[in-house]
Amino acid sequence: MPATPILHVDAESGFSGGEVQVFHLMRGLRARGWANVLVAPPGSAAAERALAEGFDVEPCAMRSNLDLGAVVRLRGIFKRRLAGAGVVHLHTGRATSLGSKAALGLGAAVVTTRRMDRRVRRGQGTRLLYRRLVDAAVAISGPVGQQLLAAGVPGHKLSVIHSSIDPADVTLPDAALVRERMRAELRLAGGERALLVMARLDKRKAVDVLLRALTLRGAERWRLVVAGEGPEREALVSLAAELGLGERVAFLGQRTDKAELLAAADAFALVSHQEGLGVAALEAMGAGKAVVASRVGGLAEAVVDEVTGLFVEPGDVEGLGAVLARLGSEPGLLERLGAAGPARIAEAYHVDGMVAAYDALYRRLLTARTAG
Repeated sequence: MPATPILHVDAESGFSGGEVQVFHLMRGLRARGWANVLVAPPGSAAAERALAEGFDVEPCAMRSNLDLGAVVRLRGIFKRRLAGAGVVHLHTGRATSLGSKAALGLGAAVVTTRRMDRRVRRGQGTRLLYRRLVDAAVAISGPVGQQLLAAGVPGHKLSVIHSSIDPADVTLPDAALVRERMRAELRLAGGERALLVMARLDKRKAVDVLLRALTLRGAERWRLVVAGEGPEREALVSLAAELGLGERVAFLGQRTDKAELLAAADAFALVSHQEGLGVAALEAMGAGKAVVASRVGGLAEAVVDEVTGLFVEPGDVEGLGAVLARLGSEPGLLERLGAAGPARIAEAYHVDGMVAAYDALYRRLLTARTAG
């Protein structure tokens, strides 16, 4: 069955967490003998990276969920590349809206992956999509799967396949030396604790809650290091100044050296209001860092309270301040929580497990079509 084509459809022009997962999957599937084709907007970051990594790319503009021209273009690609056999894997909401219609009646197995932790609307469109147009729906966490079930997605079509990380991406052989160098670059004093955030700076990520928690008693030794860009950056910089945090917050902008930043950090924070899973928290656990997480979505499933991290309720400034005070004062707590992270990743969130699960799903769907 390997060498059967899998057409991965990604409608995004940028490159964020979802695209990281697509590339983890394509690399792993290539190693297993599958023929991967990325269908993506021309000039998109994903298309450029796929070409650089030697993947086959089919450019296709997908301008909106109602882009009928894109449906026609996708259908032409599917007909030419699949010849009646293979898998169409739809990786984004727009890709699902357009690609599911384009694949209708072509004989391919159609898979969609949902990554967002928000309510799925019940209605005719949802019923049509999940009961007729797609053969399998994949949720990246249990809570995302529950949202799909609540919307009426048939249980026999639903699988939970966790998003994943490759620990090699966040671990360094010379971590101690890198830590020393990075802490000097970030101007971290010997007694300061570095709390790292790697996230898009939008309201959902609740970085403002972190800033307010830093002002509370017990959090004085913490310095917040923020890696990321987004629409809330200016507001967050202004809030940090208004709160008098000064040098206790460093806004680094977009960074690609996540392994180095994790080496410099003492703990990692992801206190989002909503989160499908929170791959950045997985990366922190893979790097052996304690995680402070909000008890939402897939984060509540991935982080194990008092084992790999500590939970706070979303938006709870006082509770977050208390957690930071505890992490900064309780002997050995940071080290204990961090040490448990890699085993948690190996247990449920390693890239090899994700690839194996999708491999098994594709095979099951293709076998069912052959038998039918």
